[in-house]
Amino acid sequence: MKQTALFWAFFRVGIFGFGGGPAMIPLVRAEVVTRHQWLTDEEFADVLAIGNTLPGPIATKMPGYIGYRVAGISGCVLSVLAVVLPMLIAMVVMLGAFSRYRDIGWIQGMGQAVIPVVMVMMGQLTWDFFDKSRAALGWLVSIVMAVVAGGVIYWLGVHPGFVIGAILLAALLRPNRQARSKEAA
Repeated sequence: MKQTALFWAFFRVGIFGFGGGPAMIPLVRAEVVTRHQWLTDEEFADVLAIGNTLPGPIATKMPGYIGYRVAGISGCVLSVLAVVLPMLIAMVVMLGAFSRYRDIGWIQGMGQAVIPVVMVMMGQLTWDFFDKSRAALGWLVSIVMAVVAGGVIYWLGVHPGFVIGAILLAALLRPNRQARSKEAA
């Protein structure tokens, strides 16, 4: 039963995930957190952060891990297959049609029309993560971290995986506040 639900959840992501891996993230969240409740928002954010630090496409790493977590190895295989299958079929069909009809205006316009939709989806995901960061860390810390991370990534050219890895390492090495307050008592 879980395998079937995993397959259809990630098949929907594969079908509607226009724009590649980053555009699929809000759809994965909607299926995994909101619809099926296989992960909490915090767990999803952790999977996303760790997935971004690893090499390879996020569109297969997240379904693979989530599928494995929900239903073991068969869930991993089915989830990755489900998210990749629509892309493969669509790529073969659409590239064939595009190469044949590439000079038609509405074909050219289709690609341009998808961009604003993907932009809105990414904006919504960004706001959701910022809101969770604000709730956990406060406005000031969240804004400072976003500005510093953005500066390091965009102005200094550091790969986002290194920034995320550094933040994870800092969080792991930081003493636990609850443990310190219990020791003081």
